Amino acid sequence: MLRRRVAKVILFANTDWYLYNFRLSLAMTLKQLGVEVLLVSPPGDYRERFASLGLRWRSLPFTRRSLNPIDQARAVAGLARIYANERPDVVHHFTIKSAVYGSIAARLTRVPTIVNSIAGLGSAAGQTSLSEHGLARRLAFASLRLALRNTHVIVQNPDDGEFLIRQRIVEAARCQLIKGSGVDLARFRPTRKRTLGVTVLLASRLLWSKGIKEFVEAAIKVRSRHPQVRFVIAGDADPGNPDTLLPADLDELSRNSNIVMRGHVDDMPSLLAETDIVALPTSYGEGVPRILVEAAACGLPLITTDAPGCREIVRPGVNGYLIKARDVGALAEAIDRLASNHSLRGAMGVQSRLFAETEFGEAIVLDATIRTYGVDPSSSPRTAAAS
Repeated sequence: MLRRRVAKVILFANTDWYLYNFRLSLAMTLKQLGVEVLLVSPPGDYRERFASLGLRWRSLPFTRRSLNPIDQARAVAGLARIYANERPDVVHHFTIKSAVYGSIAARLTRVPTIVNSIAGLGSAAGQTSLSEHGLARRLAFASLRLALRNTHVIVQNPDDGEFLIRQRIVEAARCQLIKGSGVDLARFRPTRKRTLGVTVLLASRLLWSKGIKEFVEAAIKVRSRHPQVRFVIAGDADPGNPDTLLPADLDELSRNSNIVMRGHVDDMPSLLAETDIVALPTSYGEGVPRILVEAAACGLPLITTDAPGCREIVRPGVNGYLIKARDVGALAEAIDRLASNHSLRGAMGVQSRLFAETEFGEAIVLDATIRTYGVDPSSSPRTAAAS
């Protein structure tokens, strides 16, 4: 088969925050291979950070939750102009809306290789309970069938892959499982705990569907018996999501004596070094939650829901517990069991680290992802090629 060199790859996501926090290693690895990389997203706060690393970034304004056809057509047209001007060999889109916009724009401009990563199906699979999601689900199905046709699709857990294939949205031959976005095993590693007592952490975007209400209620239950156990919530609200906590909600939580609100945290390894247990009682459709992978790499026991993506990183009774979504009692019981047993936390933490090393290491994920572009990650900058 005739081969051509991959000279340029565009990575497109719905926030610059996502590109920086989840796909920076991918961009930097491509750059080291001699591939030109362009990052595209709506405007945000990371432009200077990208520039400091020698990465190009372009702004594409669009409203993440808008269903207005004029707004959507404008976003696709703007992206098509970028693709036509840049002439990439590969485009890689992250999240559902980016996959839809990006695939249409790529077809219009005849981009040779289109890759779409679906990191959790969320409302598309009917996994959330907001009232407008019936319409959102139907629109998502129709859009996905159009967008993903004849593209290479990456899913982060087998449940999502099976769902897309069963719904005839993706052909099985074009669907690949790559678990998560990878974790830097040298940066996220077990360390001697820096604080006394037992700390339970929930770190995520501050969405109700991430289980924040259940976490707070579990904290009240556990602290009624073990007041020394500390409960910490870290993360920012997400104004682009209707499920986000509002300022009034954040104010109420900041006054709750059972919870410590940490806000946005850049240095996650340091926060995890102060943590004994990580909980993510989400009811949302996850890909593979990054916080659970990072916590596993740091040798911590995990508590999460028995949901797609979450169950990929937790082996019940081995490195943590899986509970039913929205079950405060089960969450409190699992936290209580771990908080009361130092040896159990240590044993489960060892298993978490082993699991992270064998399944979720950054090198494993980057290698698999870059190969979907037709680039050999072991090649020199002058020989990176695609079929």
